[in-house]
Amino acid sequence: MRPRRGVEVYLFPAVVGGGLGDIEEVLAAGRFLSAAGVPLILYREEGRPLPPRVEGPWEWPPVEHRSRVRPRAGAALTVTPSWGVSAAPSRPTRFGRGGPWEVEATNVERAYGTERTLHVSLEEFARTLPSPTETRERLREGGVPSRAMVARFREAVAANEVETFRAAFRTFRAFDRPNVLHLFATFRPNRAFAREFPEAVQTGPLGSGHRFAPRRPPSSSGRRRAWVWYASPASAERIAPAVLEGLRGLRPPVELFVRSPRPWPSVVGAPHLRVVTDPMAPRSWHDRFVRADLRIVTGSRTLLEAMEVGGPFLYFNGILGRGAGRRRHRPEKVREWLTLARRSGVPRTLREDLSDFARGRRVAEVVRRAALRTDGWRHFPTTPLSADFPPSRARADRVLVALARAMARPGARSSEVVARWRRSNP
Repeated sequence: MRPRRGVEVYLFPAVVGGGLGDIEEVLAAGRFLSAAGVPLILYREEGRPLPPRVEGPWEWPPVEHRSRVRPRAGAALTVTPSWGVSAAPSRPTRFGRGGPWEVEATNVERAYGTERTLHVSLEEFARTLPSPTETRERLREGGVPSRAMVARFREAVAANEVETFRAAFRTFRAFDRPNVLHLFATFRPNRAFAREFPEAVQTGPLGSGHRFAPRRPPSSSGRRRAWVWYASPASAERIAPAVLEGLRGLRPPVELFVRSPRPWPSVVGAPHLRVVTDPMAPRSWHDRFVRADLRIVTGSRTLLEAMEVGGPFLYFNGILGRGAGRRRHRPEKVREWLTLARRSGVPRTLREDLSDFARGRRVAEVVRRAALRTDGWRHFPTTPLSADFPPSRARADRVLVALARAMARPGARSSEVVARWRRSNP
């Protein structure tokens, strides 16, 4: 019999860090692959419920539901958030329990063959920190003040904490698997990270994959304005009064629509504010997001979507501590965007406003400046800033399509495809 040709893609969405962006990122990858003509499959063994929150509501690409593996092509490509956490098989070691897609990933590889199965692992966006920097970040988020950081970091090095992190990162990302390609999407390559972890394939960002064109709001100055805020961090409510203070008294008024996983009792009854805690239909949220005059975003997915749509945004990913001990949670995404913005000529005043807002500082002042389009806000980038990568890997969606096409070729071996991409790291 002639060998089967082509490739089938299995989507394995799951929550890894706590936010829902991990699920949306897998679906975004599916949208691009579907647009390229690759068949998509959501396979879950009979009797096994989907992982938490995967039921949705989500805006799924066209996908075939299966309860068992039935190969119709010669190769398979799976897409999973952090494969080493979500789909790796169990190990007889401490913290060795397999991920929520362990059974399905194992069955796919068994059915198609190891060399005819390529697992794509979508890793956390812009988290490409070498181990020493990652250790400092852990200490900073843990509350170590800057004046004590040098001494505390030396203690961490002496206690082998950096080496321990390096070994654990390598183990739990499953870098030892030759048929797993780990995509670390970011705005610019980190060469120190690449030297330490050459298995990590760095690329430009992965867009949303939405097909309909963004709709920009009309420019009439007499209409009501609308802002949206994707407020997933619990600390978002802490800065909400300052946001409302910045919007107070504006003419025309600004209506603030907040999507949050929890109610905000501290701002109940505030004028021009609506807080929605129930799940929203994806199209309803996206339409509101696109029409907004300004978007307050968090994490990575809404940040990238705000860049796609164009126009002004603010970024807040949460703060920890209070007073002098207040510090940002996971600031690397906005920090990398600000570095790219500086290199692209974005005005300094605008970059300072975005940075301070992300820290929970000068919130009311920044909000008012953004609403009035003061100084640098008149020159907010209207198109996404270009990632600092060669064209072949400037967009993660193109990398995904290239991987699928490579595996669709007769005789393609996943280990060779993975090795080739690892060698080409910038």
